[in-house]
Amino acid sequence: MSTAAPTPASQQPGVNPLAVPDSTSPPIASGPEPGSNRKLGFLLLAVGLYIAVLLLPTPAGLSASGQVALALLALVITLWISECVSPATSAVILTGAAVVGLMGKPLTGGARPMSSADALTVMLGGFSSTAVLLVAAALFLAVALKHTGLDKRVALLVMSRVGISPARLTVGAMIVGFVLALFIPSATARVGAVIPIMVGITAALGLPVASSLGATLMIVTAQACSIFNIAVKTGAAQNLISLNFMQGAYGHSVTWGGWFITALPFTLGMSLVLFLVSLWLLRPQVPSAEEAAPRLQAQLDALGPVTAPEKRLIAVAVLLLLLWSTEGMLHPLDTTTTTQLGIALLLMPRIGVMHWAQAEKLVPWGTVVLFAASISLGTLLSRTGAAGWLAQVTLGQLGLESLPVVAVIGALALFSIVLHLGFASATGLASTLIPIVIAFSQTLPVPANTAFGIVLIQSFVVSFGFILPTNAPQNMLCYGTGAFAMTQFAKVGIIVTIAGFALILLLSATIWPMMGVL
Repeated sequence: MSTAAPTPASQQPGVNPLAVPDSTSPPIASGPEPGSNRKLGFLLLAVGLYIAVLLLPTPAGLSASGQVALALLALVITLWISECVSPATSAVILTGAAVVGLMGKPLTGGARPMSSADALTVMLGGFSSTAVLLVAAALFLAVALKHTGLDKRVALLVMSRVGISPARLTVGAMIVGFVLALFIPSATARVGAVIPIMVGITAALGLPVASSLGATLMIVTAQACSIFNIAVKTGAAQNLISLNFMQGAYGHSVTWGGWFITALPFTLGMSLVLFLVSLWLLRPQVPSAEEAAPRLQAQLDALGPVTAPEKRLIAVAVLLLLLWSTEGMLHPLDTTTTTQLGIALLLMPRIGVMHWAQAEKLVPWGTVVLFAASISLGTLLSRTGAAGWLAQVTLGQLGLESLPVVAVIGALALFSIVLHLGFASATGLASTLIPIVIAFSQTLPVPANTAFGIVLIQSFVVSFGFILPTNAPQNMLCYGTGAFAMTQFAKVGIIVTIAGFALILLLSATIWPMMGVL
């Protein structure tokens, strides 16, 4: 098995906006980190809100442990919105604060008061979820793509074949995003792999990154990433965290193929909207393709022929895609099990493409920790009754239970879209919102399958990070290249969001009921 890593993207033609100084760089001057006072202020605010909620009189209908759960929710929402600490650090703070708050209180009515060990066990419960195992395994798959260089080859191959024109290059950027979404569950990892390619394509055409074409490719890369997060069950962590809560509440989940088919009408509609809106608003200009096409081909040729590790990775990826898409039809294995089997193959001597020591250095373990902690928080909100109480005092006061199902879906979707404006993490939004939506859906006078469908649709809306660069990490990565202004992104994002909201209502009234979703 070859273990030689492919040439880093930073050494390829074009500029890599993700490059960081190496160990030979001149030492950075010491001093306080920029924005450190702001971060400290938000951290103190988060802790202050946590303490304030704990000191409030316990409202009627809410247990003492439920009040702790709400205090923890106020704590982590402040941490997530302000980004004053890293995601993994916020998970550690959450766990510690939970132990302190839950000690001496019963988790549910009639239970004995919890010790610190009991409280810690509750907050570590998320780590035993199969959804966490799936996220970790899928991140290993992303590492394999990066390690072999197959992600770069796929991107260059697509972009060199679609042709040189504004419309063709825009479609190419979207195709690249979709293909990578099938195998990489991290939006940040996908966009991080694509950005150097898009910068290189812009440079190959003799244009600066801040040109109309550069702005179009970057904005489309970010926006399409959010769309394809919705398209593929394993495409984003927020999908898995939502399904984990739904499995616990309703006793069943959604297969990979079932999710894909359900989201397909929305994905196709949103892809068309993004294509038309980006060409209409951004008006990308492309010079003569006579020199550009050979340059793109030269970058592809520089990768050389497909290597043996790449061929083995392609075989495993195709096998996984086949197993995922036939889950529940041709075999009894769920998505997590099949992904684990695929990762086992990729780590085997000679059969695989990497070994553990290589992979563990590249897996973003902080994402796994945050994901597990988010599941623990959502479970705590549910078990203590805090989610139900919060749903009643917020959504329950709007009189939605008397409205048609489509109107309920629209109101919840609008609530989620507005709430997302303050969140930089769809995972954080899902762990906050979905337990509340589940608790509310269970109070509606609708069949259980309809309630399940309402929550499933809201798990789609959680990925609506279209309006601001700060609404999603992939947006910030693309914004960091300097290719576009925030106003350009917002203009495209507002129209895409309005179209997405309208499409949610249209599908909820037409196709999704016919498919049995509602």
